[in-house]
This record gives sequence, C-alpha cells and structure tokens, in this order.
Amino acid sequence: MTRAATKNMVRIPGGTFWMGSEDFYPEERPVHRVTVGGFLMDEHPVTVAEFRRFVKATGYVTTAEVAPDPEQYPGADPALLVPGSLVFTPPPGPVPLDDHTRWWSFTPGADWRHPEGPGSNVGGRERHPVTHVSWFDAQAYADWAGKDLPTEAEWEFAARGGLDRKPFVWGDEHEPGGRPGGNVWQGEFPWQNLLEDGFAGTSPVGHFRSNGYRLHDMAGNVWEWTADHFAADHSASGKNVAPASSCCIPADPRVDSAVGLDPQEPYPRRVIKGGSHLCAPNYCLRYRPAARQGETEETSTSHIGFRCILRP
Repeated sequence: MTRAATKNMVRIPGGTFWMGSEDFYPEERPVHRVTVGGFLMDEHPVTVAEFRRFVKATGYVTTAEVAPDPEQYPGADPALLVPGSLVFTPPPGPVPLDDHTRWWSFTPGADWRHPEGPGSNVGGRERHPVTHVSWFDAQAYADWAGKDLPTEAEWEFAARGGLDRKPFVWGDEHEPGGRPGGNVWQGEFPWQNLLEDGFAGTSPVGHFRSNGYRLHDMAGNVWEWTADHFAADHSASGKNVAPASSCCIPADPRVDSAVGLDPQEPYPRRVIKGGSHLCAPNYCLRYRPAARQGETEETSTSHIGFRCILRP
C-alpha cells in the first residue's frame, strides 16, 4: 500500500475494551469485553469530493440511481420502484414521534449528487460527507480504494479514542464546556432546530474537535456503515441473526411496502454507528460510541455515510 493510499488515515492501536452500554437503549446490551487488532482508519467520513473521484475513475452507479428489481419487492407500490432515496424534511410543528413518515419521505431523483432531490446539488459541499450511499456503495468504494469497512467492534473501539466505558467520544459530559461536541440536533426534534452548532444538515468534515485518536466526526454528522450484520443482542453482532427494526431510521419504504407482515426482508441489515446531525436527546440520543442501529443494505438516506479502514 502506497503512502498516497494511506493519506488522511490515522493509526489505531489494537486493544481490549468494554463494548456496549447498559445505560441507554436495549440494542446496546450486553456490555462485553472485546479485543481488536491495530489498523488504520480514515480520519473523517468519505467526502463528496472523494466519492466523486471514485465514480469518475470507475463509472460506478449508486443504488439510489438505479430502479429496483420488482422481483425483489413483490407487492411494493410501483410508484416507489424508481431511482431515488430517503430525504429528511422537517415538519412545521410538533408531531408524534412514533411516525417517521412525518419527516422522512422517499424522493425520486435524490442521490449523492442531488441530496435534496432534483434541482439540488453538492456545489460547495465537496468537504461534506457523501450521503445517499447504500451499504453496497460503501463496500464498492472500499474495494476500489483497497480498503475495508470497519467491523462494529473496530468502529466503536476507534470512536472511544481511548476513553473506555465513557458515554460520549469526548467523555462524560453531554455538551463539553457547554457547547455541542459534534454536529447533532439542538432543540425539539423533528421540527425545532436551534442550530447551536451552526448546521441544519451535514457539516464539513473536521469542523469539530477530534477524539483521542485524532478521528473527526465519530459523533454526529452522518451515520456510518460497518461490515457487520445487525443483531439485537449486541454480543451477537456480525452473525446475521433475526433482523430488528430501528426506532429512528426508516428502512427503504419499498421494503416496508413489500414486506407487510412478512418478517423476511429483501436484504439483510448491517450495523450503522455514530449517529447523525438528526440525533436529538428528545428522540435519538445515539451520537455515542456504544449506540447502534440496523439498516437494510440497499437503503440510502440523506444522513448515512461511511469511512474505511486498512488492516495490516
């Protein structure tokens, strides 16, 4: 691997740590000891500019840019079987928090180049994390770069930055020094964003202080794909046992439409980590290293990205 290939990567030492948390959400349990080897990790999520270089070099077409195969979604609404992705749109006022359709909508034409749908673009956001990427897209980029997606354990170990058993990547405080430690939601989700961190959506990578391993955006900004299959029992991560739905991130609505009461899904779920700019204490306090969600591999949204690692 050349020096150029490892540019903007940080060396993470191997070690043993306590993975998970008993203090927040059920899927973060049980806390258990895990050992990981050393590796290199991207110091920030893959950016729009970096992903653009990949697409230019390979001609790759993302999941959101391709109409789904109807055979994979029997019974799905035909209107949803078009290229597109999930876009967050805040409602005008308070809404019930048990209905994510109040703020998420499948938007035809939304993709990594058009984050808010047709008519939008990524001009001026070259240093922002790329979004609207599925797990397949993240894996394709990693393969092209000669890297890998991190396992859940590798990601969490790196996010902690040496602060074992601390709730946040920056330590014990919810807001270190009384200020947001990352790009997360301030105010009452999903309608009131006080913008105390200065951003309504994604932010440029590296804007906020790094953790103890000099990694940026391990809390908030965008959720990040990992290599592991999701299991509701934290200690079974990676084993692809029965899928469990996420409370605050919708699966691709084409999945919901096709599945109905059938527990089978067209694609398995992978673990995503880190929370995003849409995580708020009143709804989704998941900008913590132990926090985790399961998302179907083909799903893409306006707040999921990724970063890569390189193992020796």
